[in-house]
Amino acid sequence: MGEKLVVVGQGYVGLPLAMRAVEAGFDVVGIDVDEWRVKRLNAGESFVEDIGDEQVAAALRGGRYLASTDYADAEGFDLCVITVPTPLSEGAPDLCHIASAGRSIAPLVRPGATVVLESTTYPGTTEEYLLPILEEGSGLRAPEDFLLGYSPERIDPGNAVWRLENTPKVVSGIDAASLKRIQGFYQRVVDRVVPVSSLQVAELCKLLENTFRHVNIALVNELAIFAEQLGIDVWEAIDAASTKPFGYMRFTPGPGVGGHCLPIDPSYLSWKVKRSLGHNFRFVELANDINDHMPDRVVHRLMLALNQRGKALNGSRVVVLGLAYKKNAGDCRESPAIDVVKSLHKLGARVRAADPHVTDCRLPAGIEIVEATRRELAEADAVLVLTDHDVFDYELVQEVSPYVFDTRNRCRGPNVEVL
Repeated sequence: MGEKLVVVGQGYVGLPLAMRAVEAGFDVVGIDVDEWRVKRLNAGESFVEDIGDEQVAAALRGGRYLASTDYADAEGFDLCVITVPTPLSEGAPDLCHIASAGRSIAPLVRPGATVVLESTTYPGTTEEYLLPILEEGSGLRAPEDFLLGYSPERIDPGNAVWRLENTPKVVSGIDAASLKRIQGFYQRVVDRVVPVSSLQVAELCKLLENTFRHVNIALVNELAIFAEQLGIDVWEAIDAASTKPFGYMRFTPGPGVGGHCLPIDPSYLSWKVKRSLGHNFRFVELANDINDHMPDRVVHRLMLALNQRGKALNGSRVVVLGLAYKKNAGDCRESPAIDVVKSLHKLGARVRAADPHVTDCRLPAGIEIVEATRRELAEADAVLVLTDHDVFDYELVQEVSPYVFDTRNRCRGPNVEVL
């Protein structure tokens, strides 16, 4: 028998970790509160694009993987990694999922066991919030009795180049022994491990990474708005700037930001700064304001374009391409495309949405899910590209669609406008 690893949360972060750990020789129990998700996994079916059905089926056949909703299956674990969501609630961090996971796993913590938090959160969460829960529920103390650490997840769904195993992994521990143990674990599942000096440094590292992206996306989003008003092709300017081999990193405009990180993580950092220091994190707040209003900007641009063509948005047939928050992925959490679709529907547009990657997305009643066929595109009053999946035939889109508003710069032609 190998070491027993429990991964709490079998979503876009937890499932890839569980599968990679199986390959590294661990006996893995994947805990998840979603009964439908657990049932699918135990049937050898993956709902995450980066993990194929055969990979799950092979882990099951080898006897090294079990998905479960019952924490009793986690008993006797050597390591536990918590990968649960950390949403916002009325602008403040909502740690209810961390608390629930901590309270559930605490009675199973044995002397010598290791617990690692991977959920994105503000600096201080692991030691000030999770640790007391684990100590109270276990009757043990860390680091004297069990080991504790934090390692920020860096999963990028749909990225065929940078996957879990070849993306450097930042790790930390509450003491030197915890760090050594956690570093040793991740060295078995990823190519490179980057140890840092404290839990807080590792927690801040994750927020820094996503705040950097958030702020720079806001920069190009606002630039796109002004460039359009000035009659300048912002996409050509970005392409030109991208030829500089130093001092510049390419970011592109879009209908907003989505996923489980960018719309949320910078606000965790802003909240922490405000609560602990009494200061506003002005860069984050400005970026939030710009990115949060991009869906409204997209709807306004589409409304103006239809008006110029003698049509009202109310009653117009709008075909939306893409519901996910990023290309070639099926994750629609916090997707700006959903906000756009809801606004169009509320304003009376007859919205028809195409996204072959998305299988589970909550849309208002009356929005029809369609395929991006020649007839569907040709019969639209407007085609709106919100997520630039490679599966869409963009030559067909620009050939047959009467009008295209492309927020991702995949189409060109006399009937095409870009963000």
